[in-house]
Amino acid sequence: MKGTYAIGDLQGCDQQLQNLLDLIGKTAPDADLLFVGDLVNRGPHSLATLRHLRALGDRARAVLGNHDLHLLAVSQGIRPLHATDTLHDILIAPDRDELLDWVRHRPLALLENGHLLFHAGVLPEWDADKVMSLAHEVETMLRGPDWVDFLRQMYGNEPAVWSDDLQGHDRLRCIINTLTRIRFCRPDGGIDFTIKEGAGAAPEGYLPWFDMPGRKTADVTCVFGHWSALGLTLRPNLIGLDTGCVWGGKLTAVRLEDRALFQVDCPQTLKPG
Repeated sequence: MKGTYAIGDLQGCDQQLQNLLDLIGKTAPDADLLFVGDLVNRGPHSLATLRHLRALGDRARAVLGNHDLHLLAVSQGIRPLHATDTLHDILIAPDRDELLDWVRHRPLALLENGHLLFHAGVLPEWDADKVMSLAHEVETMLRGPDWVDFLRQMYGNEPAVWSDDLQGHDRLRCIINTLTRIRFCRPDGGIDFTIKEGAGAAPEGYLPWFDMPGRKTADVTCVFGHWSALGLTLRPNLIGLDTGCVWGGKLTAVRLEDRALFQVDCPQTLKPG
């Protein structure tokens, strides 16, 4: 079967991407591919990974993760390179501008046959249609003429509670922080940005976003990455795909039609701490 395959955080691990595509290609050489973001950074081959994804054309669709947004900010001198960043080759590449343009035209969320795909998470009061609408607000700004100015205003943890009344950069920042950074939240939609451990490490009053009672996206299957400490997560309406590729874990794909699992081993390219 051709199928649609959702693939976890690549983070610049191009060889592992090729190994996974070879594995998928044994049964579905023309498969549709959905990537949950963090396409680049920390792994050894961020430039090759971006070129590879772009060359896949319409077969590959990807949402933006926090590391992809970091690349855009670094490219415009808004954020410095961190010690563990592996973005320099992109910044000096002859096709730099084409690659950056490709990145900033990626969506923040995708809705495909009952599967809602995003990088990190959603707030409990957002249903799938609202997620797509809010993501589109950010996408419009990133793709528009004022995208560099928007990146200058993108960083910060406030507002940490969503309100439909939010406007301007505060509104867009809260949307981005939710879709690309959230792990734990409160019933009122308040977000914690400090804890990166597993689901059992929730601060008092918080839960993993997907365990929030009454979550309005429970009627679709949410597909996400971002949370390597969580690991592979398969529930009837939830697919978590960050299996720690850069940490020496695996790169994972799940065929959405039947939950068939495809994984390749990854060398440890980044050490904790």
